[in-house]
Amino acid sequence: MSRAPGLSVRLKLTLSYAGFLLLTGGLLLATVWVFLLRYVPDRARYGPGPTPFTPTRDDLLEAFAPRAAQAMAFLLVFGLVGGWFLAGRMLAPLARLTQATHLAADGSLSHRIRMEGRRDEFRSLADDFDTMMTRLEAHDAEQRRFAANASHELRTPLAITQALLEVARNEPDPDTDELINRLYAVNARAIDLTEALLLLSRSDQRAFAREVVDLSLLAEEATETLLPLAEKRGITLQATGDPSRVTGSHALLQTLTTNLVHNAIVHNLPEHGTVRVATARVVTGSGPASAVLSVENTGEKLTAQLVSTLTEPFQRGTQRIRVDHTGVGLGLAIVRSIAEAHDGTLTLEARPAGGLRVTVQLPAAE
Repeated sequence: MSRAPGLSVRLKLTLSYAGFLLLTGGLLLATVWVFLLRYVPDRARYGPGPTPFTPTRDDLLEAFAPRAAQAMAFLLVFGLVGGWFLAGRMLAPLARLTQATHLAADGSLSHRIRMEGRRDEFRSLADDFDTMMTRLEAHDAEQRRFAANASHELRTPLAITQALLEVARNEPDPDTDELINRLYAVNARAIDLTEALLLLSRSDQRAFAREVVDLSLLAEEATETLLPLAEKRGITLQATGDPSRVTGSHALLQTLTTNLVHNAIVHNLPEHGTVRVATARVVTGSGPASAVLSVENTGEKLTAQLVSTLTEPFQRGTQRIRVDHTGVGLGLAIVRSIAEAHDGTLTLEARPAGGLRVTVQLPAAE
């Protein structure tokens, strides 16, 4: 925004210091003047015989006024010079903050102020600025990585489609039905990926209406919906729990629950395993109550390093991709984003016997 030029803060503080010093000096001189007037007569007094010299108020004014003017001039110069120096010392941290802000505006998110000294207003602001820049840098790196992965993932189905069309054009008698089926599958995957990206962006921006939602009902609905998929894979699906009411988006929380149950089923290797879904309302001490949704599945043993990357976009828990479910690698990333948008947390823990336990903890509704 364009602004008209004005006085600098340092000059304003300097003038304020000098003005305050002049006001204080003037009040002090006025007090001395009034005090002296009480003991000085208006005119000279004469008595019998020789009398000593007795100053009058006119004499006092003649002697006091030049000295008072000199003192005020000295205070003015001293106030301006000293005020300029003190203002510069006081505003030095602000200059560093301004420089860091300009660097950040130019795109240098790695710059940190790291202001030394004891805590005061400027140092608290500098520490908050450093914390903000750390978060912005991490968010920017995550967004760049996400954009690169999204571009790669979207380019894959488009390249496959292009290759299929090239083969069909070059073949004299192409199999139209097979081509249509393969193009349909590739296009469906691209649509799923696009919808997942839109849902992830929506949850990150917290652009949703809030209402009271029961996680136990969402868990029951998700298990009923995905029961045919579990039976097809020979997986036992169990759902238990108590009513757990939270405040949030019904659609997003339903997506969160469905994604967790779906991931637990399709990544349950080897087959004929078990998926357990549970909800509970937890109260810890005198703190607020929490609604907890946990989904755990049997399967292969996972390392802590692999578990720590599962919430990253386009990360999958296994390299063995099924024919009937390729996935887009955004399931747990969406779950984490939805949980954070509802002021909750997502915890992943590898089970000692194999498989994964995922826990979502959200603030419970009153």
